[in-house]
Amino acid sequence: MSKEINKLMTTVVSFYSGRLLSSLQTSSGRCSSTRAARCGSARCWQSRGSPSTTRAWRDSSLTEACSPSRWRTSTNSTHNEELASATVRLGALEHIVSCLEDFDTQVKENAAWALGYIAKHSQYLAGLVVDAGALPLLVLAFQEPEISLKQIAAGALIDLAQFNPEAVVDAGAICHLVRGLENQDPKLKRSTLCALGAVASARPELAEAVVAGGALPPALLHAGHDNAPVRRAAACLLRDIVKHSVDLAQLVVNTGGCGPLVELLSEGTKSARVPASMALGYIAGQSDQLAMAVIEAKAVVTLVDILHNEDSEDAELCAAAWTLGHIAKHSPQHSLAVAVANALPRLLQVYTNPKSSAEVKARASCALKQSLQCCLHRPALETLLHAAPTCILKYVLAQYSKILPNDARARRLFVTTGALRRVQEIDTVPGTSLKEYINIINSCFPEEIVRYYSPGYSDTLLDRVEAYTPQIPELFTDRVPSDCQSELTIENGK
Repeated sequence: MSKEINKLMTTVVSFYSGRLLSSLQTSSGRCSSTRAARCGSARCWQSRGSPSTTRAWRDSSLTEACSPSRWRTSTNSTHNEELASATVRLGALEHIVSCLEDFDTQVKENAAWALGYIAKHSQYLAGLVVDAGALPLLVLAFQEPEISLKQIAAGALIDLAQFNPEAVVDAGAICHLVRGLENQDPKLKRSTLCALGAVASARPELAEAVVAGGALPPALLHAGHDNAPVRRAAACLLRDIVKHSVDLAQLVVNTGGCGPLVELLSEGTKSARVPASMALGYIAGQSDQLAMAVIEAKAVVTLVDILHNEDSEDAELCAAAWTLGHIAKHSPQHSLAVAVANALPRLLQVYTNPKSSAEVKARASCALKQSLQCCLHRPALETLLHAAPTCILKYVLAQYSKILPNDARARRLFVTTGALRRVQEIDTVPGTSLKEYINIINSCFPEEIVRYYSPGYSDTLLDRVEAYTPQIPELFTDRVPSDCQSELTIENGK
């Protein structure tokens, strides 16, 4: 059925694109007149008729043909790559690009919209749009005063940057996009930040170009914007910058980036939590110094609050767990900050919750393992020892095998809190790492203590009691007089 529908839509594209192409060809000729008019030649316009006639033709023909609804209905470029390719194959691309030079703002808007619809499907189509010379014209369109045209041009730049970010940078778009953030329109700010993020996410060199273009200070400023979509776009841009290298992450931290990101985690709206959490995770994962900067920014407590919040979505839980793992993985000091915030028991609850999705469980499990590999905090380990499944338990025992051989107080507490009994109750298979850790732990205690807390040891003692033959000493012997014998003799004498 889908193939038949696709074939039918392709037929519709072929039919309507012929009509649209004729309109675009007429527009292309008119665009040459536009260029002549810009050079001061009024005769070209006189030869085409009066201005009122030209305006009427625009409104009735070209504007209708290039409107977003008519564009989607006739060419269906937004539906899939095949239909967009059919539009290009029929020769519409060149004429659409030429419409970006028209005087009419609505014509330029719809042309930019159409180019974005074509380019967003694949790298091949985006390359065709770039080769057609659309990028310089889109950058010029972004510099126009009309807000709607700026927004649509920024959207087209986003679509092109998804597949060909180098071309967007080479076209000189970065400085104009950064300058566009000075505009007060929230939708334009969001589109501009998204365009910068699409460029920065591609490669470290492009992220450095975005930073060199001056995008970092306004991105941090817009992380506290009143508009939620703007805040989310700013968080996404920061995430796309810091993920590439230690230097970029360090630059964001030095510019004061941790504070705004932590504030985004604690805000009432959820839209920016995931990118803000991921940005902090990328920063913390780059080095132990940067992870400590994230800890000092009070990010751990806020991340744990997200885990405790029953209204948190799966994406938020995954991002929070992932970030906590990147914070704790560096050293015992980093892991201590996570353990003290009571993150490990909550991660275990999320992991063992049957309602948690597979992705959430995987992220929670990974965060637990990363945190436990450096954790030397006995209270946190003790909690997990009594509740963790086997796949997590071996990481807990691995840490105990490092602590107990060198800490007499820890060994005493290990016995009195019931941890040694719990270890003896674990079912293991010889030759596994879990069995090896148990053997190391048992070797830290006297053999009789280990036997005493082993399962079934009390039954063994009772069996020995039943099988034991009493060994009563002989009280009445001639060779060894006893006090009992003396007392009986005196009594008999009486």
